[in-house]
Amino acid sequence: MAEVVLMQQKKSHFIRVKCPDCENIQIIFDHASTVVKCLVCGRTLAEPTGGRANIKAEILEVVDEGYK
Repeated sequence: MAEVVLMQQKKSHFIRVKCPDCENIQIIFDHASTVVKCLVCGRTLAEPTGGRANIKAEILEVVDEGYK
């Protein structure tokens, strides 16, 4: 009898984003539970929604994709 192994997929990630105002690049959590602001200019980069955050910046890459 063959054994079936199910791998659990990660549903949340850290992402590298670029601020649309000052072009600062920073890493944020895509399921943020609080408002995330740019560390340089203070613009809101992400707003919580109860699940995946509403990202208001350009997403450059998923940082932890290889660590599932």
